[in-house]
Amino acid sequence: MASEFPVVLITGAGKRIGAALATHLHGRGFAVALHCHQSRQQADALAAELNSTRSGSALVLCADLADSSARDALIPDVLAEFGRLDVLINNASTFFPTPVGSATDADWNALFDANARAPWFLSQAAAPHLAAQSGCIVNLLDIYAERPKPKHAVYGMAKAAQRQMTKALALELAPAVRVNGIAPGAILWPEAGMSADQQQTLLAATPLARMGTVEDICAAAEFLIERAQFCTGQVLDVDGGRLLR
Repeated sequence: MASEFPVVLITGAGKRIGAALATHLHGRGFAVALHCHQSRQQADALAAELNSTRSGSALVLCADLADSSARDALIPDVLAEFGRLDVLINNASTFFPTPVGSATDADWNALFDANARAPWFLSQAAAPHLAAQSGCIVNLLDIYAERPKPKHAVYGMAKAAQRQMTKALALELAPAVRVNGIAPGAILWPEAGMSADQQQTLLAATPLARMGTVEDICAAAEFLIERAQFCTGQVLDVDGGRLLR
């Protein structure tokens, strides 16, 4: 039996922006499928919290998106649990430097698997089910898809591929499915840390002179999912104006 609530699948939902999106959309009345890989403990805790407020409204799915068989099981698992899929948010990402002269095939595969290959194949598998609900896809992109970040060329190329994918899918899946993207700027500091000088340099390059918040990303996602019914193929830069400089 299909869920009475709209259903969203969020990749990389165990922590950071993905977890914030899950919490926000759950509060908007969605049932949430929380994909995770190495954040199972955090995803389980989040699901327990969400289920405590509305029983049976959150599901954890653990999968390595580089493993095609595990990846391809995600959409069927969501349907088996909830009976429908209204929104796919491709949020999971891998990010690390690949200075020219040091990048390997393994680096290339890891960055493209997470940032381009998995979002493509998940979107392809989800498309007919999203179409049945007049649903949508939201891709979490990066301003570095447009502006190269030193020593991160392969990551930038993978995100540029995902940006192009957003527009291509918007064209091919119309009119049944809308496809849009969000390109964050400085929202959370990297988990690996960043020096105070690096943080200050980043903020100095941001016209609004401050970091954004996960709430800014949640507001953008809510707009694209619930209110922007005549928008597809668009990328919303939530970056404090950094692309202006």
